[in-house]
Amino acid sequence: MEAEARNEVSSRIFTIPNALSLVRLGLVPVFLVLVILGNDGLALLTLVVSSVTDYLDGVLARKLDQVTRLGQLLDPAADRLFIFATLIGLAIRGIVPWWFVAIVVGRDVVLLALGVVMANFGYGPLPVHHLGKIATFCLFYALPILMIGQVFPGAAWLTAPIGWAFAGWGAFLYWWAGAIYLLESGRVIAISRAAESPRSDTLER
Repeated sequence: MEAEARNEVSSRIFTIPNALSLVRLGLVPVFLVLVILGNDGLALLTLVVSSVTDYLDGVLARKLDQVTRLGQLLDPAADRLFIFATLIGLAIRGIVPWWFVAIVVGRDVVLLALGVVMANFGYGPLPVHHLGKIATFCLFYALPILMIGQVFPGAAWLTAPIGWAFAGWGAFLYWWAGAIYLLESGRVIAISRAAESPRSDTLER
């Protein structure tokens, strides 16, 4: 009973993990401006702070029993916004090609449209797949690694291949998880239609 209570998701708003997620959200425009202006040192420091808060809010949410519905929304939102901001900033600087930005952002556009379709059938978003979590992890840490090569050019020979390896796997797994969401959504919608068909037949009779 005690373990179940500690795993309960609350509706609290003012918690330490939520505050950390809000800090991370607030750092998104700061980082984007720093990257565009070419202040790579401060931009990298901002990414490091964001990564630390990302780690801490998850750990503290479990340790302090402060897992909340708001936190479950803020945390992935902050991660995605930081990924998008980093990609756009690095693409503007010519460090990351725009086609890579399109690959990553395009997947979320597809899932956004899928969410609208699911909502029309009365379903909320599907649970996050573990592949999606791994993909987000790869992308979230690939971009700071690439930034290190900008701040310390002498380390680019090492950081560039490692960063692009993380980025490539992240993009691949991102779309793999997206394909799983598409298939699962199709299955759920098909079951929903099959369940409604007998009712329609009964009403017509």
